[in-house]
Order: sequence, then structure tokens, then C-alpha cells
Amino acid sequence: MAKSVRNYRGLLVIGDPHIEGRNPGFRKGNYPEAILGKVRWCLEHARKHKLLPAFLGDVFDKPRDNPTWVIGELIEMLMPYPAIGIYGNHDCADPQLSENDSLSILIKAGCYQLVGEQDFWTGMVEGRRVVVAGSSYRQRIPQCFDTDNVPRDSLFDAKPTVVWLTHHDIDIGNYENGKFGPFEMMNVDLLINGHIHRPAKPVRRGDTTWMSPGNISRRSRSAHSRAHVPTVTEVTFPESGFEVKSVVVPHERFEDVFFLDDVDESKTSEPLSSFVSGLSELTKRRTSSGAGLIQFLDQNLDEYSDSVAAEIRSLAKQVVEK
Repeated sequence: MAKSVRNYRGLLVIGDPHIEGRNPGFRKGNYPEAILGKVRWCLEHARKHKLLPAFLGDVFDKPRDNPTWVIGELIEMLMPYPAIGIYGNHDCADPQLSENDSLSILIKAGCYQLVGEQDFWTGMVEGRRVVVAGSSYRQRIPQCFDTDNVPRDSLFDAKPTVVWLTHHDIDIGNYENGKFGPFEMMNVDLLINGHIHRPAKPVRRGDTTWMSPGNISRRSRSAHSRAHVPTVTEVTFPESGFEVKSVVVPHERFEDVFFLDDVDESKTSEPLSSFVSGLSELTKRRTSSGAGLIQFLDQNLDEYSDSVAAEIRSLAKQVVEK
């Protein structure tokens, strides 16, 4: 069980950063520095407003083999102000988090406390007993939380306020891959879900409020990403109940972080010339992940025999994976 901390005003909930060491998809600029900068801003905002940082999983985009400098910088940021949280599907290579996954390094370093149904965080917040528990990816979301295990300072303590963190496919906000809907969790006041990446209007079932605040990163060049505003959520605890407030995380314009133009193939008539011309344009705006190259090859290799196309794809793969 976590140690009690008595000087927090509330929580700062941070959704799915997806930190990695290279640029995803059609991102330009320096994504690793950009997303680390957002996490740094979140932690400084939490410190300034006396909020406990709480991550909703998918701290990393790749579970393993993340650059040492990225992990080192995260530890350096978190060490003075440790966070709590759960793990998401991107944090673990196997169904469960293991010691080979990068997030385990943060946990062993003592700067990220994993919370669960039994290993919950609890502390006095603005004079009230608050519990933060959770269900990481693939872990069950219980129907009831047993508050008998929560420490009390006296027999006259009021029932604790319980916040539950999840990383699941929940049918909320018209999420098309939702596998189950919200339900009342006995003794749980607020459930906050990551994973979905999009904000959704809170839903109340009995005494439990379910919400999906969205994430802080933009990784894909999509209509959703264009409309998405990276935010974090402040959860505070007044005399009774709780209050939530969205806070915009400083970010650049969509047009400034994604390559928006597609390869122009209309300038030449010969297949080979068009192919070479397209590759030439790609070299002018190359992405770190090779997303543009792979898409271009998928659209243009039908002109060639299977053996030639396979060889070109093999060479491209070697280049992209370097």
C-alpha cells in the first residue's frame, strides 16, 4: 500500500503520452522532445498546483527498447515529484507488465507507483480521505471496491472518496470499439479511462461517474487528430463530492507538426519516371518512421513483378528499421 501524503489539493490526470524515441507516422520536427516537453509541463503544472500526477497508461508507445536517454530524462523529471498510474497495452509486450518492459524501470526507480485493486494509493486531500486505485490493461474492473481495507484515522471517519483509473475498450462517447458500457461500481465515485484518446461527455451510473478525458499526444495525421486539443484533467475534492476541470496543454498547430501534402504523381507519364519522381519528393520531407515511404510503395509497386516488388520492400524495411 502506498504511503500517505497530506499536502495535495487533488489529482492531475494525464492521458496516454505514448513516449518514444522517434517520430511516428507523418509527424515532423522532433516528436521525442515534443512529448517529453508536454510531460514536463504536466509535472510542473501538478507541482505548482499541488496535484498528484496520475497517468492513465500507455506512458510508452513501445514497451521495450526505448532509448536510454528518454528513460533517463523521464526518471530525472519524475524523481522529485513521483507519479502514480496504471499500465496500458502499449506498455507491455506480454499480456501483463514484466521486468523487461521500460515502464518497470520507472517503477523500480521509485518514481512511478503502479496502483491496482489491492495496491491503491491513499492520502488525506483537503481534509478528506481519498483513494486512487485502478485496473491496468486486461485487468478486470470490479463491481465493488472494499473500503474496509482503507486505513482510517478514527472510527468516525467518513467514507473515502474513491477514484478508479482504467485502460479499457469502454463504450463511451460513441467509441466504435467499445466492448462494454459503464456500470455502477459500489463505493467508487469516479472512473477515469485512458486508451480511447478522445474526450467524451461524463456518464453517470448509480453513484459512479465514468469519463474519458482524451490524451496529450497527437500521433496520426487524421481528422480526429486535427480536431483534438491535448488536455489534462484536474480532479479536486471540495467539502463533498469531486470537481473536474480540463486544462489545455501547450501545443503547436496541427499544420506545424504534420506533413500535410501527398506525393504529386501527375507530373510524369512514364511509370518509372513517376516512381522515381515520387521517391525524389519523399526525400525532401522524409519522416523518421518511413511512413510516407511505405505508403508510397504500397501505392506504386503494382507496376513491377512480385520478385522486384518484394526486393524493394525488403530494402525499404532495412532503411526504415535502422
